[in-house]
Amino acid sequence: MSGLRSDFISDYDGLAGQWWDPRGPLAPLGWIARARAEFIPAAGREQARLLDVGCGGGLFGPHLAGKGYRLFGVDLSAKSLREARRHGFDVVLRADIARLPFTDGSFDVVTAGQCLEHVPDPYGVVAELCRVLRPGGTLVVDTIADTRLARLVAITLAENVPLPGRPTRGTHDHRLFVNRERLTAVARSHGVELALHGLRPSLRDGLGYLVGRREAVRMVRVKPTGVLYLGVGTKW
Repeated sequence: MSGLRSDFISDYDGLAGQWWDPRGPLAPLGWIARARAEFIPAAGREQARLLDVGCGGGLFGPHLAGKGYRLFGVDLSAKSLREARRHGFDVVLRADIARLPFTDGSFDVVTAGQCLEHVPDPYGVVAELCRVLRPGGTLVVDTIADTRLARLVAITLAENVPLPGRPTRGTHDHRLFVNRERLTAVARSHGVELALHGLRPSLRDGLGYLVGRREAVRMVRVKPTGVLYLGVGTKW
């Protein structure tokens, strides 16, 4: 695609100090990380390893405490990786998520939260996630659907209405939003049958957050997957 930005990394380096601000532009990523953690099973063996791809500042880490994994995080932002190391990640590595520096079947769980919609070939990344996942392991991904409704919600509204937790303008490019059918087909071709779940903010929590009575918002599972969706599956 022509005209795609290639400097998202500079955005996240500049925002590295705001990963843990509950009312900052990255706050919703923490809400989604909490929802993603609900799909992570407890480790089934000693020395089990979990890889979080596009881990950012490590928002996923605290929600995995007690599940029994050694946590690995990969990201391109070195400043964000330092934050991840401070928040529960055992190993962090600066690397391209489209070319993961791990051998086949290296991890018991592989996750990718809110990063597929920022890369030019999300389906190639999904193939990589499946490659480094061991047979019997769990894959969990969440991203934004390539629909008009998602464009309205994630860009027109979310990036322009002046509310707490608003992402920085230009964070998303609708041309990178991820087709659900193609995503599941690619995962299936690499040994993982994904079940899709829609996610949306709790309306009650959202209102409380807007008036300053809550510091976080629970994400609720819903049947529609046309905006924010999560896929989970086991590698056969």
